[in-house]
Amino acid sequence: MKPQLVIFDNDGVLVDSEPTAHRALSGYLTELGFPFTLEESYRYFLGNAARTVHTVVADRYGGALPADFTARCHERVFAAFRERLDATQGASTVLTELRRRGIPYCLASSSDHAWIDLTLDKTGLRPLLPPGVVFSAQDVGGIGKPAPDLFLHAAATIGTHPRDCLVIEDSPNGIHAARAAGMPVLGYTALTPASSLPQATSYITNLTDLLDHLDPDH
Repeated sequence: MKPQLVIFDNDGVLVDSEPTAHRALSGYLTELGFPFTLEESYRYFLGNAARTVHTVVADRYGGALPADFTARCHERVFAAFRERLDATQGASTVLTELRRRGIPYCLASSSDHAWIDLTLDKTGLRPLLPPGVVFSAQDVGGIGKPAPDLFLHAAATIGTHPRDCLVIEDSPNGIHAARAAGMPVLGYTALTPASSLPQATSYITNLTDLLDHLDPDH
């Protein structure tokens, strides 16, 4: 297929941030008396908006996180990102090739803009992803995935019908959001196994495999 718009998730798809972020998140929650292993952090929070953490902790432990939890957690994650953060292997190659082929693309993440900006600046992807093609759950009132709002907002802003988009996602919530938006979606299985993404239209193991799903005439 030749999509009219390719929509990328950020964390875990374009930016190799998930291990660092979830180590910081699970460690901080454990310090606060709400133990989560790294694996549990992936299971509960991968691809979710920040406010989901409060809901899960309340449901699991019957407790409440401090009001400044999100800000303090972000401080820890940002400090770790500043030490080291890399783009996903093939991310720059794929974005450059899409630009060469004239296929529009954008980024749509449940993270807030400060988080996204830091990851793009640190990994060197910012020149390929200027602000006009970067969308956050903040842009739709904080409603993150699995709701379709973010993807629909990105498509509407760029002027593309949902059925003409192709989403690249690595989390169950991201897959659900794309399908709810009426968009085909490739499950990226570098971190998440295909068995955890059963609703994906198809799957890729390496980001550059995306190019094989596009117009074969190029």
